[in-house]
Amino acid sequence: MLDKSIRELDRERTNLQNQEKRLVGDIKKMAKAGQMGATKIMAKDLVRTRHSITKFYGLKSQLQGVSLRMQTLKSTQAMADAMRGVTKAMSGMNKQLNLPSLNNIMREFERENEKMENTTEVMGDAIDDAMAADGEEEESEELVAQVLDELGVGMETSLVDAPRTAGKVAAVAGPATQT
Repeated sequence: MLDKSIRELDRERTNLQNQEKRLVGDIKKMAKAGQMGATKIMAKDLVRTRHSITKFYGLKSQLQGVSLRMQTLKSTQAMADAMRGVTKAMSGMNKQLNLPSLNNIMREFERENEKMENTTEVMGDAIDDAMAADGEEEESEELVAQVLDELGVGMETSLVDAPRTAGKVAAVAGPATQT
């Protein structure tokens, strides 16, 4: 409804602007013809037409402002309706919610979850023990020794600071003091 009124105002303003252009042309013709009385009357009419155009712009702005306020109110009403529906749904859920029962369910879930974690850990350890190869430790030490030999670093010289047995400490320390 307001949009229709705004369009009508635009049409009227456009008509006034066209009338303004015609008046300017007529004023020029009358001034050339020397008819000053008619020129003054037309000039007054031109001033009134320009004021009317300005008023139409103001009225259009006011109508657009009212339209915006109405749209805002519609949005607010829609939001209030949505909140009313959500409130009803929440109220229904709160009525159905049994907190002691929910607490019992959560405690039972926690207990069963802990049992499952313990079982999984025990099974994982058992599988790791069953799959572990006995020679892996020795094989990894041989690989480290091979890499160190390729680099030109002896195993005994690199591990002087962290010996494994007392016998090796004496063997490593002995040649180091002789040189």
